[in-house]
Amino acid sequence: MKILKNTRNFLSRVFSRSLDYIEIIGNKLPHPATIFAMLAGIVILLSTLTYWAGTSAVHPVDESLVTVNNLLSADGIRWMYTNLLDNFLRFPPLGYVLVVMIGIGLAEGTGLFAVLIRSLVLSAPPKLITYAIVLAGIISGLAVEAGYVILIPLGAMLFHALGRHPMAGLAAAFCGVSGGFGANFLIGSVDPILAGISTSAAQLIIEDMVVNPAVNYYFMIASSFVVLFVGAWVTDSIVEPRLGTYKGSTEKFTIDRLTSKENRGLRWAGISVLIFVALMSLTVIPENGIFRDPETGSVLHSPFFDGIIIGILLFFFIPALVYGAIVGTIKNDKDLMKHIIRSMSGMGGYIVLVFFAAQFVYFFNHSNLGLIIAIKGASGLVDIGFTGPMLIVAFVFLSAFINLFMGSASAKWAIIAPIFIPMLMLLDNPYHPGITQAAFRIGDSLTNLITPMMSYFALIVTFAQKYDEKYGIGTIISTMLPYTIFLTIFWTLLMVIWIYLGIPLGPDGPIFIE
Repeated sequence: MKILKNTRNFLSRVFSRSLDYIEIIGNKLPHPATIFAMLAGIVILLSTLTYWAGTSAVHPVDESLVTVNNLLSADGIRWMYTNLLDNFLRFPPLGYVLVVMIGIGLAEGTGLFAVLIRSLVLSAPPKLITYAIVLAGIISGLAVEAGYVILIPLGAMLFHALGRHPMAGLAAAFCGVSGGFGANFLIGSVDPILAGISTSAAQLIIEDMVVNPAVNYYFMIASSFVVLFVGAWVTDSIVEPRLGTYKGSTEKFTIDRLTSKENRGLRWAGISVLIFVALMSLTVIPENGIFRDPETGSVLHSPFFDGIIIGILLFFFIPALVYGAIVGTIKNDKDLMKHIIRSMSGMGGYIVLVFFAAQFVYFFNHSNLGLIIAIKGASGLVDIGFTGPMLIVAFVFLSAFINLFMGSASAKWAIIAPIFIPMLMLLDNPYHPGITQAAFRIGDSLTNLITPMMSYFALIVTFAQKYDEKYGIGTIISTMLPYTIFLTIFWTLLMVIWIYLGIPLGPDGPIFIE
């Protein structure tokens, strides 16, 4: 017994020290925009060195010889100088996100998201309150800030009000919000970002390939149930029993129920969504629907999915407008524009990041380094026979590991996608970019809960310290680690089963490229 205890204590110290090192290294990393600027410089240098070394590869599709374009040659310098602006403007995530944020920003500014979360949590039976909080966290992923700023402290307050440990409520909400990054029941703002980066990477191999924002939709829905049930079970069976009875002196808060005006606004917002969905259905369900492909009648390759970003915008904009008009947060056009402008004002950092990320991605693409690495990497995987579902599982773990050091999901994906999407597209049985993207989202979600590099981690610690000032980073990590472990087991198992069954990941999202 003593040996077991000593071993456990030793492993605990090693794990704690490892996390300390991760935190130190992560804190020393430059700003993500600076990282992309540095990576762009590295690509320029590598393109010159590999060009001089005569690096090349034979393209497996058309058997042409792929050579490196030297970015420091006269042609390369001219190309960079004349394409800096185009690289920025044509980078797919830029336009996607700015358009979607009009709708999502309005929904957040009018209070629709906040009241929707409160309604879901407060209307749940006491026995199902844990499930309600995790579910609300998953849904709040549509507007990330609302989940972190509103739901996580709300989860702690609600558990405390019910006589349960507030840290358990905080953990359940945190699991849904952050662990559910790769899961949801609706398409949110992050989907267009990742799909845009995936499109740029996939076009290294297939020039006209477009990865639509709904490419992971079916898998996201299934993943939502995994996060929901695992999150609730871990909270009730592991986390809360470990925490025991809360003995702090923090006063219990009263969570206000929805007012009659908020209820009316929420009801009419729901009705407006149903009307919008019904009208959109009429454009694609009938054989002569105006948003079907006019020549082939196809739905997957049609104006409907070509313009899905506008559909997502309207899906949020219309109910937010109705809700705001009823509750009084929108009284005139000035209020409407105020909410939209406020949401856009927070996008300055993202726009700067995109400028440098776009240069890195397009420098990498134009140099042919990404394509050559993908060809040689794919050939190496085939040679060692590592091409089945376990390859995707390995990529999940790689993404989870990288996430420990770098917080921004879009920044990580912009670095990873140009290498791994083409590589997996060049295997004998080529994987569709959608499954590489889905695997990345799983890995990124798994360690979101335990990495201090996650941008809202300090905020979570602050929320926890309201109930006990001794709570710190170690408290949060030790509390959330069981969620990471069990989500890793069941989520990767879902991915393996999905691949074996060959179920599409979403609309126009097959497992393999035909």
